[in-house]
Amino acid sequence: MRLTKLIAALPVVMARTGGDAEIRAISADSRRVQPGDLFVAIPGVSVDGHRFIAQAVAEGAVAVVGERPPQELAAPWGAFTYVRVPNAREAWGWLCAAWRDFPSRKLTLVGVTGTDGKTTTTNLVYCILEAAGINAGMVSTVNARIGAKESDTGLHTTTPDPPDVQRYLAQMVEAGATHAVLEVTSHGLAQRRVAGCDFDVAAVTNITHEHLDAHGSLEAYQQAKARLFKGLTRAFRKQEPCGAGTPKVAVLNRDDDSFRYLSAIPADRQIVYGIAPQHRRETDGAGRHGPTPALPGRCDVSASKVHFAPNATSFTLHLPTGEVEIETPLVGAYNVSNVLAAAGVGVALNLPPHVIAEGVAAMQGIPGRMERIEAGQDFVAIVDFAHTPNALRRALQAARAMVSGRVIVVFGSAGLRDREKRTMMGHVAGELADLVIVTAEDPRTESLDEIMAQSVVAATEEGKREGADLWRVADRGEAILRACQMARAGDVVIACGKGHEQSMCFGDIEYPWDDREAMRRALRGETLDTLPTHHGAELEK
Repeated sequence: MRLTKLIAALPVVMARTGGDAEIRAISADSRRVQPGDLFVAIPGVSVDGHRFIAQAVAEGAVAVVGERPPQELAAPWGAFTYVRVPNAREAWGWLCAAWRDFPSRKLTLVGVTGTDGKTTTTNLVYCILEAAGINAGMVSTVNARIGAKESDTGLHTTTPDPPDVQRYLAQMVEAGATHAVLEVTSHGLAQRRVAGCDFDVAAVTNITHEHLDAHGSLEAYQQAKARLFKGLTRAFRKQEPCGAGTPKVAVLNRDDDSFRYLSAIPADRQIVYGIAPQHRRETDGAGRHGPTPALPGRCDVSASKVHFAPNATSFTLHLPTGEVEIETPLVGAYNVSNVLAAAGVGVALNLPPHVIAEGVAAMQGIPGRMERIEAGQDFVAIVDFAHTPNALRRALQAARAMVSGRVIVVFGSAGLRDREKRTMMGHVAGELADLVIVTAEDPRTESLDEIMAQSVVAATEEGKREGADLWRVADRGEAILRACQMARAGDVVIACGKGHEQSMCFGDIEYPWDDREAMRRALRGETLDTLPTHHGAELEK
């Protein structure tokens, strides 16, 4: 593709030196540049891509896109064309979209964001589209579905980088899809990984305390999420077969504080969902540290007559076009909210109530999301991805509703991530669980002992006593085994924080790890022991 055609896709070009060129490929990694490539120089947290322009040119790059003024670059002028832009990450997204001929413009594109529940809601929307007979694709942090093919999307992945996002969308178009659903993370939005994606529907689950290590403040995190909604009305306007423009729709959660600022962002249409006020107390367990009370005003999509069973949830779903009874194997009050969000997307796409109900019933669960592990034991064993204070609270509330016995929780907090969470999660576990075991969850290069200590102190402030109903066990496999050994008939053991993930990070190394396999081993009286044994001291050396 000619360079001139590629850079025509960029929102802003500040300057350009040099002529046109035929581009073989686009790369943001100077080590992978080949003759004829366009190199995108992206400033990173620890490494600035502008430092590698000379290397990229030496490898054959014929053009470079970057942010710095040309006179600041130590590069052999005359050997390449330089295009200066205000944001190289955003430019990378648009260039990748142009390279694939803007596949999102050939699809009705749904984006799902939020702190918790994104993956479940994304999969629910996909199942609703399937129930409607729509050829759809999906990309979540757990899996990607394109046509009849399903594949994993990685170990610790969030929203993929622009080349992968656009490749997935292009493959969906090639497979004949008309709709696509993307799970969109705050990192993906802040780092412009979905630049070049023209969304038609944006949905939010909730926005609570998370990723402050990366965003710096709760406000910055909220603004990152808001980018999805601010981009709606600026996105490419698609034409339906009848000629009417596809509207840009925001699906908002009235039960969450995010409604306060997201509802002020313009959209062609806003669809508001929430649990009917008279039913919220029975579903959310509101109290100290509880969720934000429902804000006054209309709800286009709501739930009433909510009933929880150990293996299912049922309720009446109220929609603008009528009401329908919902039966889902998903458990917990938070999954009622996830279903409402997905139903809101169904309303945005003009799908009838019975189709939405069929789609919800068809989704049997997601790996590592309140996943029950069965080995003939007389207690309930669950693996869940809950790794935020809000998600842990909701998971423990759901676990409490499942059984008449005790709730035994195993959890940790990640190193080099939001440090405030460690104390907050300790408070939640100490308040809501009967027995608490604090353990490892991706300590990275931080001291595991120090991470665990912060959660333990918080749990003791909630009345827990070490050695009586609170323990710290550095080895996660041993922690899960100990929880299962403590369990009696009618109890529930829930391991939180890892869910579907297939690795755990110690130092700079990702070691193979699977909580579900660890739970299976524990139920047989064994441990899954593939991690470093001297967690804290060894890493600190």
